[in-house]
Amino acid sequence: MNDFTNLENYIKNTPKTELHMHIEGSLEPELMFKLSKRNKLEIPFKSVDEIKSAYNFTNLDSFLKIYYEGSNVLVSEEDFFDLTWEYILRCKEDNIVHTEIFFDPQSHTERGIEFNTVINGIYKALEKANFEFGITSKIIMCFLRHLDEKLCFKVLKDAIRHKDKIIGVGLDSSEKGNPPQKFKKLFDAAIKEGFLTVAHAGEEGPPEYIWNSLKLLKVKRIDHGVQCLKDDKLVEVLREKNIPLTVCPLSNIKLCVFDKLENHNLKKMLDAGLRVMVNSDDPAYFGGYLNTNLIETSKALNLSIEDIKVLIKNSFKSSFLDEKSKNSWLNKI
Repeated sequence: MNDFTNLENYIKNTPKTELHMHIEGSLEPELMFKLSKRNKLEIPFKSVDEIKSAYNFTNLDSFLKIYYEGSNVLVSEEDFFDLTWEYILRCKEDNIVHTEIFFDPQSHTERGIEFNTVINGIYKALEKANFEFGITSKIIMCFLRHLDEKLCFKVLKDAIRHKDKIIGVGLDSSEKGNPPQKFKKLFDAAIKEGFLTVAHAGEEGPPEYIWNSLKLLKVKRIDHGVQCLKDDKLVEVLREKNIPLTVCPLSNIKLCVFDKLENHNLKKMLDAGLRVMVNSDDPAYFGGYLNTNLIETSKALNLSIEDIKVLIKNSFKSSFLDEKSKNSWLNKI
């Protein structure tokens, strides 16, 4: 058995957690097609194959266009349940024992879907996952950064009524031209309500967006953060403070943040002592769930089993699990 087979087996057999996964981004073409029929909705695709061939992007904005189009097929609580349940079955397959998922309520409320419909469908699937498979989870609500901050306050108000289900808030969508400082008041209000905060920063945006997410939005984790290596002082701070960076390699390639996986900077981030980990982001669109991301990245960057172990441990350490649960999983790895 060669070294890579050993490494692949190690990845598949080791318990994992995922901290950067948009539930709407796990909408597979087959389910999109099925839901469009169920809800009698017109979509600009005549077949599953047509949807698959449309999953070609040149940057974040071209991806978001089809991402939001896809979200239109999600209408009922049952749709959101089915979407989440399909992801949970992938978790079971990939040996993910804990997941912290993002959802984008504004993609749905803006088109007349009730906030309750969205959160209840997602939550019921996650409850079933815990009951049937012992998979634990947390839910993080993301604000769409291309929208006005004032509009986001309305959805924060909705989230407050579901504090029993939602642990934190995040920031996603088009990064360029939508800096973290645009949302300072919103995040202050969310923190006051007891929500934990995270933010997408330094994917396409500059290192300054990472600085400001830490300083102004008081985030516990930086989602992506791959541009941090352009700023030595920032790297030093991220390392000293053990700030988690939820990196998504296949996503970065698909959105042309890097030209190919062999040129991804994950290994450099790891070697710099940063608390990085691997996640799938929008797996239905970017060609792979967590195991695929780990396996493909290991091949491309020549990662060792020790590197993989560090990535997986970093993920558990950076999760919002309680310390006892974290330590229990860390001891098993």
